[in-house]
Amino acid sequence: MSKYKIKLSTVLLKVVNLSIINKNVIILGRVIALDLGKKRTGIAVTDEMQIIASGLKTVETKQLFSFLMQYFKEENVELIIIGEPKQMDNSVSESEAMMLPIIKKLGQTFSKIPIKRIDERFTSKMAFQTMIDSGLGKKKRQNKALIDEISATIILQSYLHTN
Repeated sequence: MSKYKIKLSTVLLKVVNLSIINKNVIILGRVIALDLGKKRTGIAVTDEMQIIASGLKTVETKQLFSFLMQYFKEENVELIIIGEPKQMDNSVSESEAMMLPIIKKLGQTFSKIPIKRIDERFTSKMAFQTMIDSGLGKKKRQNKALIDEISATIILQSYLHTN
């Protein structure tokens, strides 16, 4: 048998093994989290196995729908998580009133993707502390867009830990 036939056989065997592995691996849709704000929205997303939460980006809230439409065309997203601002006594925060029309529009625009709410108390403080702990300088810690993205990641990580 020639060396080319042996190499071809080895390649075919690897392809067959990969197809067997792929049949046994379940690929889920991503979960996306939003930290909605009046000016900016922080966005985080999971990997396809829904194991790791990573910051995606921060967009101006008025650009959120166009960003999500494009993102949902490119990626399989099966759930939207939105932070739910609450007071210390568990009552609804005043920023909830600003968020409700956006959430309603999200539900109408992306009706096939369910929306869940997650308590977002302290996420901005946790995000800021994460920036300090990671050694970011004072100037970078003043980047509110980065704080929003990290807050969305914390919201998403919280969801992953509870489900």
